[in-house]
Parts: sequence; C-alpha cells; structure tokens
Amino acid sequence: MAFLKYSLIRLALFAPLFVVFMLLQLGVLMSVICAALIAFAVSYLFFQKQRDEAAAAIHQRFSGKSKPIRSANEVQDAHAEDTLLDANPDITISNDAKDPKRL
Repeated sequence: MAFLKYSLIRLALFAPLFVVFMLLQLGVLMSVICAALIAFAVSYLFFQKQRDEAAAAIHQRFSGKSKPIRSANEVQDAHAEDTLLDANPDITISNDAKDPKRL
C-alpha cells in the first residue's frame, strides 16, 4: 500500500507539470523529461517518509519474510495434489483428454 501511495503522489506531481510544459509548447519528449525530473526532485526532497515506507514495503516483499501469496487452503490443496501424484507416478496431469491414463 505504501508503494502505491508513493507512486500516486509522484503521478500527481508529474501530470500537472506535464500539462504545463505541453501548454508552453516544449514538445512531448521535452515535456515528459522536464516533468519527470521536477516530479522526481520534489518527491525526493519533500516526501522522504513516504519514499522510505515504499522502499521498506518492497524490501519486505522480496526478502522472503512476507506472508505467502497463496492462502493456507491453497497450500494444503497443492500439497494434497503433490502427494497424490507422488503416490501414483503412472498418472500425469494434462489438458489432453485423448490418453486414458492421463487426468
């Protein structure tokens, strides 16, 4: 949520700046570059708390310490399927219904 909040703050800074630079007839590429640089500078200087929270959220998500994406029921179902497949090695899972030994 912190990453989304920080991204929305940066987008809210970028969009009006882009419009202003387009009204000044700088061209699309120069408007994008100027708006991005100014939005970056303003967010870097004035939104340090939000930036740090977003960085911490990303770090937690990719460090392996976050909770699993799948629910406990999904993990149990996957484990049950794996156990069943290990117990019956002659059966494989396939979307092709032509082979009778395949499920």
